[in-house]
Amino acid sequence: MQVTANLEPIPILVYHQIAEAPPKGAPFRSLCVSPARFRQQMSLLRLMGYRALSIGDLQPYLSGEQTGRVVGLTFDDGYLNNLEHAMPVLSELGFTGTCYVVSAVGGKTNVWDKDIGVAQVPLMNDAQMRAWISAGQEIGAHTRHHVHLIEKSVDVARDEISGCKAELECKLGREVPHFCYPYGEYSPSHVDLVAAAGFVTATTTRRSRCHAGTELLAIPRVPVVRSTSWFQTWLKVKTTYEDKKSERVKA
Repeated sequence: MQVTANLEPIPILVYHQIAEAPPKGAPFRSLCVSPARFRQQMSLLRLMGYRALSIGDLQPYLSGEQTGRVVGLTFDDGYLNNLEHAMPVLSELGFTGTCYVVSAVGGKTNVWDKDIGVAQVPLMNDAQMRAWISAGQEIGAHTRHHVHLIEKSVDVARDEISGCKAELECKLGREVPHFCYPYGEYSPSHVDLVAAAGFVTATTTRRSRCHAGTELLAIPRVPVVRSTSWFQTWLKVKTTYEDKKSERVKA
């Protein structure tokens, strides 16, 4: 089992949509962080002396080979508004982030949310994913169809995990070594499938900063939502606030 060896706790932030929130009462409205709020949060990190890094760029810090004020930056699902609203801010500040993509629905919408009434919004297509990469950002894997892995057979889970990697690598012409469990749901058997597929890291929705000795295929993250204030951002990054959290959030 490969584990981290970072000397200091590293917060790995997770965002979903960088967009204005839908009307009050809309399901999962909290997962929309406005472009203005996102810019404020990234600027605060810069003011605090932190660099935000993609999972790939973060690896030397997770392994203990490098030290410094860094945070991981991740975006779940592959929304087009990540490219439209987050990427310009990241480019301006010299930050990088990993966007975990649902490979079989690229260029479509978040169809996995449709039955629970979540507004359908565009996902990045192949050309847009390549534009994200060309801007210095990273693409990760989030299964083929954003499934509940714990509800699927081993064969289906294997196809969702390894198939996503294969599809993205074919589309993008590069290795995709980083994975994210949809809904944060996984079991030890899914960790084994992720390892067998050749992934180097996998992130979860378990809340905590990443401490030394963390399994690389079950990395916790720090959620950022619509209501996260400047002060809460500081708490999440600099203190044990998130380390004390045990609840899971939807991914």
